Formats: sequence, C-alpha cells, structure tokens
Amino acid sequence: MSDPLHSALAVLPDYLSQHVLLSAAALALGIALSVPLLIAARHSARLRWPVLAAASLIQTVPSIALLALFYPLLLGLSRLTDRLFGVRFQALGFLPSLLALTLYSILPILRNGVTAVLNLDPAILQAAHGVGMTSRQRLLRVELPLAAPMLMAGVRTSAVWVIGTATLATPVGQTSLGNYIFTGLQLANWVWVLFGCAAAVVLALVTDQLLALIEFGLARRRPRLAWLGLCLLVAGVAAAAAVPLTASRRAGFVVGAKNFTEQYILAALIASRLRATGHPVTERTGLGSTLAFQALAANELSVYVDYTGTLWHDDLHHGSDPPRAKMLSALRTQLRRRYGIVLLGPLGYENAYVLAMRRRQAAALGIRTIGDLARFAPQFALGGDLEFFARPVWHDLKRRYGLHFRALRQYEPAFMYHALMSGAVNVIAAFSSDGRIAEDHLVVLKDPLHVIPPYDAVILLSPRAAHDPALRRALEPLIDHIPIGLMRHANFMADRRHDKRTPRQAERWLAHAAHLR
Repeated sequence: MSDPLHSALAVLPDYLSQHVLLSAAALALGIALSVPLLIAARHSARLRWPVLAAASLIQTVPSIALLALFYPLLLGLSRLTDRLFGVRFQALGFLPSLLALTLYSILPILRNGVTAVLNLDPAILQAAHGVGMTSRQRLLRVELPLAAPMLMAGVRTSAVWVIGTATLATPVGQTSLGNYIFTGLQLANWVWVLFGCAAAVVLALVTDQLLALIEFGLARRRPRLAWLGLCLLVAGVAAAAAVPLTASRRAGFVVGAKNFTEQYILAALIASRLRATGHPVTERTGLGSTLAFQALAANELSVYVDYTGTLWHDDLHHGSDPPRAKMLSALRTQLRRRYGIVLLGPLGYENAYVLAMRRRQAAALGIRTIGDLARFAPQFALGGDLEFFARPVWHDLKRRYGLHFRALRQYEPAFMYHALMSGAVNVIAAFSSDGRIAEDHLVVLKDPLHVIPPYDAVILLSPRAAHDPALRRALEPLIDHIPIGLMRHANFMADRRHDKRTPRQAERWLAHAAHLR
C-alpha cells in the first residue's frame, strides 16, 4: 500500500482519543458500580453470591456479541422515549459500546475488592470496634484503606480488559483503535493491523503503569505518588477530550458502510462529495447488513449503499424475484412506505453473489455451472463471508441445485480468497464486482436456473436525510455513473497484493475515471 504508516498516523489522533474516552468512561462507570456493590455485599453472603455470579456470567458472553446485542435494545428504547417524551438518543456507536464495556469491567474490581475485605485481619477489625468506631467509620478508615491495594489490582486488570475489548466496538459504529484492525483485516493491510494492535498494547501498558503507581502509593502510605498517578491519568483523558473535533465527529451527515472493500470505497466517495458541500461528515464503517439497514431506518445513518437482492430478501423478506426493473420499482415504493427510506437510485453496476472456483480445478472436472458443481459438492468445502450462509440466496441455491457440501466455512471476505487459493475450500461465494476474481484466475460458475437475484448497488437515504436538498444534489450525479468495469478495478486497487491502495485513493481514482470530479 502507498505509505500505509503515514495513512495510519494521519488518523491516530481521532482513533486514539475516541478509544481513550470510551475506555475511561467505561472504567469509571465500572468503578462507580462495583464499589457500592462491594460495600453492600461485604458482610452479606446472601447478596455477595448472586452479585459475583451475575458479574461472572457476563464474562461468559462473547464481547462482540454483547456489544451487538445492546444496539437493538437501545434502538427500541430510543423509539419508546421518542414516542412517549419526544426525545431520541443515538443507539449506534458510543452508547452500546459504553454499556457493554462497563459490564465487562465490573468482575475483576468486585472480586478483588470482596476478596480483600473478607481477608482483613479480624484483630484489626475488633480493635476498630473496640475503640468505638461506628460501622461507617470502620468502612472508611479501616476496611477500604486496607483493601485499597488489592482493589487497585482489580482496577488494573479491568483497565487492560476494557482497553483491549474496546477495539471490538468498531462493528457497532464506534470509532476506536479497532478501526485499524477491522479495516486492515478486510484490506489485507497488515501495517494497519499491527499498528492498531501496537497502539492498543501501548495504551494498555501506559494505563496499567499509571494505575500501578496509584496502587504503590496506597500500599506504601505515600499519598503523593497515588495523587501523581491519578493526575497523570486525568491529564491523559483530558488531552483526549481536548483533541479538536474533526469534521467527521461534528454533527452532520453520517455515511454508513458494510464490512468489505467495495463498501469502504463507496463510503469514502459519498463522504468526499458531501464534504465538498461544506457539511461535516461521519463515516461509520464495518457494519453488518441488518444493523446498517436498521440504523438508516432509525436516522442514525444518513446514507449508505446497499444491494437490491439483499433488500428484497433480507430486509423486506420477499420470496420470488421479479424482473430487475420491477424489483427496483417495488423497492422504491415499499422502502418508503414501510420505513420512510428513500432509494435515490442505482449506481450503475451489480455486485451479486457468485460461486467461484480455481480455473484449473474447474476445467479438470468439467465444472461450468452450479448444476455441474452439485455432483462434486459432497467432496468439496464451500467458503462464504460471515453473512452468506444465513441469507435466503444460499438456502435457495442449496434447494434448487441440490447442493450438499462436505463442509461450510465462514471467513472475513479477504481471507475467503486466501482460503480458496490455499485449498482450504474448493468453492467460494464470491462477489461479481470483486477484482480478486481476475487476479486469482477464478472461474465464475453459471447459474442456469437464475436462482441468484439481481444485486444492483443502490443509494439509500434515511427518512430525515431524504429531505435535505444539499445531500440529494451531492449524490444525484452518482446515479447510473459507475460502470461495473470501473468499480471492479477500484476494488482491485485496494485488494491486490502488490502496490496496494487505500480505499480513499481508490475512491479518488474511481471519481476521476467516472468523471465525477
């Protein structure tokens, strides 16, 4: 990639500051919840067991699942408060990330604190009682000060967990150091992946050492050291909060994107055109299909590109496929009627699912169509992206062609092609606009039964953004102006193994080649 380290450094202040603020807020809330629970449970076994069990149970939920589950819950709550009080809040991004990370932060703080209090020397507690201390005085002057070093050890563990887990907030729309990792994995940009990991590690180590300074000061009765560590931590958070709001973080249009190369490029193209009008723009990338659609309907995204087959089957839950023109017309009507979403128009190309194989293997076995593939499927493994096997198109293909593969394997789209070329799978559910099909010399199997529906790329506008004339003027020139050849080459620029380009560089090339500048 052209100077990937420079491109990584360019966005570091924004990614790092948002990661710090999210982690600090979650840790602070975790402490605020854990300490009162610790105080309430320290002398009550009936309360202590369920509290610790609940905190432990939360840790068994995969972190990315907990992050994702909070979005529909918050979205429903936002709609309820809007209906009852006329007040909405953002259910995408910071809030679900904050709540999930706060829950994850509780267990180590609470468990260390309870263990410390329960193991205090009984003679000390009896002495405190003997000199006439009240229960409150014993807590504040004896129990908490003596438990503080071990409690701080729990805070240190919690801080490291939170900072690491915060990198998983990207798929729910929260900018963090995870943006480096998710984008880098999708684009096979290993510099970005390593940079994101290294930045998260450094942040966790620095935070841990500052908390260790506080712990050391408390343990050795040296309050100045404890205050120094606390002041440095507060200064770091204040510095993150003081990072000037970039255009992408001020109020304005929110451009969404799913988690594959083409979507990153199109999001960059749309954002570039909107910024040219003088409007601030936020890009929320790496979203799942359903989450992106729900966020658009809830006005948490202003615009994103989706595909007609996905909308028809996955979002509107239709069965049979009408002809392409009728599908487009029906989508326009039904999206507006059901959700208030406006389908601005098609971009001019299709990105359909296709089944692809290595050309040499397909030729050797005489496989030209999906029907031919069915005979060999029991010996083959099929690879798909993270959504394919849950989509109606896969179930229709399996039923109509009688496909029964030896194994079904899911991959991030970038790794799916590597799996095919390495022989880990024999067939993949590829994308028709993907430049890697030509680069890897793959053959696309014909679909004689026309099971795969049209997947025309279309621009969708949220109910609120659809009424903004500036947004429409900026995006209408894209309608029917991106042919499949140009989109495929732009994807190839960002995906190829050598001389790789960033999505923004590919977007600039696409805009120039399509005469959109």
